[in-house]
Amino acid sequence: MYIIKLDAIDSTNAYLKQIAAKALPKDYTIVVTNSQTQGRGQMGTQWQAEKGKSLTVSVFKVLPHLKIEQQFYISMVVSLAVSKALTVFNIPKLGVKWPNDILSADKKICGILIENIVKSNQLQGSVIGFGLNINQKYFKNLPQASSLILITGIVFDKDEVLAEILKQMQYYFQLLETNKFQKLHSAYESILFRKNKPSTFITPNDNTFTGIIKGVTVEGKLKVLTEDDVMKTFDLKEVVLKY
Repeated sequence: MYIIKLDAIDSTNAYLKQIAAKALPKDYTIVVTNSQTQGRGQMGTQWQAEKGKSLTVSVFKVLPHLKIEQQFYISMVVSLAVSKALTVFNIPKLGVKWPNDILSADKKICGILIENIVKSNQLQGSVIGFGLNINQKYFKNLPQASSLILITGIVFDKDEVLAEILKQMQYYFQLLETNKFQKLHSAYESILFRKNKPSTFITPNDNTFTGIIKGVTVEGKLKVLTEDDVMKTFDLKEVVLKY
């Protein structure tokens, strides 16, 4: 592993992508910062992180053998790695809210942003960014956000948490690289938030409907059994789970 530590930067993902634009970084090149001024989440949202209180990290992973249509497995791997690492620190009631928000007791504690590098229709590598709320206690206008300290009352060592996440990431990427696709898929679905429970969803047109999450497709679409007993699949921009 090659770790780059920065005091402050706009975005660790953007920093790694700039490096990758010139030449692909080494496998497991990692960028860590104490302060990220323009951290991003899914769908262009902004990630709040108080300086020095959270983990804001990006990892570059070389993925020369993964097909483009298999890229959601990267999301599965990272979700599983973060979740498994947090179980080591006894964080309770963990789940993955599709596609890759990590929750504890229905509160979001970690966001993941994956940006893949594709050249000549081949997946070259992936820039994997994650923000984990560790010792942060206050979140402005984010009632569904929480942190490890708020959940447990314990002050955590950020470096210890990062080391465990990276350890788990290596384990799950090894499964991916040895084609353990079904094992990863099943493990991901086993911790999927609100799986097999009636849930409410909202569409981009502000229409709501009720359904039951049954899992995800290989491409990462959410499988929902609707009220009229029809199995439908939804892409990230097509539906939002209300909770």
